[in-house]
Amino acid sequence: MLRLEPRRFRRSRILVFRCCEWVARLLQGRRLYRRRSLDRIVVRSEEIVVEGLPDALDGFTVAHLSDIHAGPFLGRGDLRPVVEAVNAAGVDAVAFTGDFITHDWRDALTVLDEFADLRSRHGTFAVFGNHDYRGREEGRIALAFGDRGVRFLRNERVVLPVGIAIAGVEDLEEGREIELPAPGDVPEILLCHNPGGAARLVSGARPLVLAGHTHGGQIDLPVLRRLGPHHPGLRVDFGPTTLVVSRGLGVVGVPLRYRAPAEVVLVRLVASR
Repeated sequence: MLRLEPRRFRRSRILVFRCCEWVARLLQGRRLYRRRSLDRIVVRSEEIVVEGLPDALDGFTVAHLSDIHAGPFLGRGDLRPVVEAVNAAGVDAVAFTGDFITHDWRDALTVLDEFADLRSRHGTFAVFGNHDYRGREEGRIALAFGDRGVRFLRNERVVLPVGIAIAGVEDLEEGREIELPAPGDVPEILLCHNPGGAARLVSGARPLVLAGHTHGGQIDLPVLRRLGPHHPGLRVDFGPTTLVVSRGLGVVGVPLRYRAPAEVVLVRLVASR
């Protein structure tokens, strides 16, 4: 079974986070976050060696983005450095692994223009993260972004003309229906917001799983890192399948990152020699 137990927090903890968020907004936290993190966006490269990869897919590159958390600390225009970095890389596809929003689905619309400006040879694909189900309005996000060329994969897969599939599942904690698409006869890249279920996604036909959710700890200090979801590492090998986890682009609670920079991840598939 793929489903994971949803995390639920005490009201006192939620109140503390909301108070921190409110104070940070008063102190121009969004401007600070953009200047310190997004204007200095980190581009991380990962190379995945795939046994038996067809020659036509040797060098196939995906720009992996995750966890925007549009809302208090990220909004219209803030992702422009990210768009420029992706477009300069000349990638084959763009993959977004969830959490467009922090609180309200309408906040996703503030980054719609930037997403529409992302350029790749085969398009932009996305799945939802746990935050995106707030108010159960995720369908509105999918509709708005779909009209601008971003395809949501909700327990489905699409085969690209070059002979590789990109598949996506609903969030393992908050999705109402979670059903893993059966792998076909071409290599597959799977988008799954929560890396906690990665060990159950291993398949010889699935060399790569992309996930986010953890923010890399966001503030990577011994006590504070435990406040967020478990971070398994940036890259974990499960036999024939490699999990690549993005540290994401946005933040929750406070507009700060420490030892967990906002990043674009360029993942390149290469044939074994």
